[in-house]
Amino acid sequence: MSEKLRRTGLYQLHLSQGGRMVPFAGWEMPVQFAAGVLNEHLHTRAQAGLFDVGHMGQVQVFPRDGNLQSAALALETLIPADVMGLAEGRQRYGLFTNRHGGIMDDLMFANRGDHFLLVVNAACAEQDIAHLRGLEGVRVRPVADRGLIALQGPAAGAALARLIPGTAAMRFMDLRDFDWQGAGLWISRSGYTGEDGFEISVPEASLRGFAEALLEQPEVLPVGLGARDSLRLEAGLPLYGHDMDAGVTPSEAALGWSIPKVRRNGGCRAGGFPGAARVLAELQDGPARIRRGLRPEGRAPIREGVALFAAETGGEPLAQVRSGGFGASVGGPVAMALLDPRLPEGTRLWAELRGKRIPVAIAPLPFITPSYKR
Repeated sequence: MSEKLRRTGLYQLHLSQGGRMVPFAGWEMPVQFAAGVLNEHLHTRAQAGLFDVGHMGQVQVFPRDGNLQSAALALETLIPADVMGLAEGRQRYGLFTNRHGGIMDDLMFANRGDHFLLVVNAACAEQDIAHLRGLEGVRVRPVADRGLIALQGPAAGAALARLIPGTAAMRFMDLRDFDWQGAGLWISRSGYTGEDGFEISVPEASLRGFAEALLEQPEVLPVGLGARDSLRLEAGLPLYGHDMDAGVTPSEAALGWSIPKVRRNGGCRAGGFPGAARVLAELQDGPARIRRGLRPEGRAPIREGVALFAAETGGEPLAQVRSGGFGASVGGPVAMALLDPRLPEGTRLWAELRGKRIPVAIAPLPFITPSYKR
């Protein structure tokens, strides 16, 4: 394992829990624990899983003039979302776009009253921070003294409420401050598994103690990156660097819903972000390809990079699988690819797996019914 890999404040706890550590986006992270990926996945769907997401970037954006709307307007020049309309204590999903309309990264942004808190992907954090520092009128502060964990699953609310009762009243996408044994926690009711749950920013000094307190709850099991990936795939949630990247637009990634009317053609703050001409045109007219679900026949998963064809023999590839694996909750393999939006659901395609083509059907997303707390 390279010494250059960074470690979160929970590294030693992961080892004590039997975590198998692997390199991921410049960090040494647990891919699974003793229970194994399949059991961790099913446990999260049935009860609650605890994830270390401390590799992700937490960034604060402050207005230099003290007016939060100034920071909101500045952020809207980079993010095609309604930042100005976000109420204090609420959070939204957004995208950084490039000048060609491609996605630089996806992120969460929250209104913290006097600043915005952004959570960005680990592999893109340095790029995103540099991007933000190009804005005028704001001060950008990377958060280096806090860890980030995610508690996900239908029992997450009950488990967390035993430690912090006030969290029970939170709605999906609320973000509130709480105290735990003198430590100030930033808790949002959100996550990336398709389940109810929370993402919790914890001061480094209290991180291990708080994680251990959660693991003492009977419903909570430590979960690694392997199950995190299969859970989000079943929930039809795209992963940056796989289902979307700098060459994939918001409409192609099926994320046009994150761009509200106020930022679209005819809206009072239409455009004004990188690549707006292409992004807005595709929102109006539709893209030539879009992220879609696939259900292969049989039990063999089809993974990223597998070529898709229109027929069992011959022809050129239509596309490549962007994400794929075994969906433990649906009992079979699932995948996603960028395909012609005109192809009806149920259309049979062929995936070339180890020199043999197997049938796959275009399927609706998500593969499971999400259970967010509304």
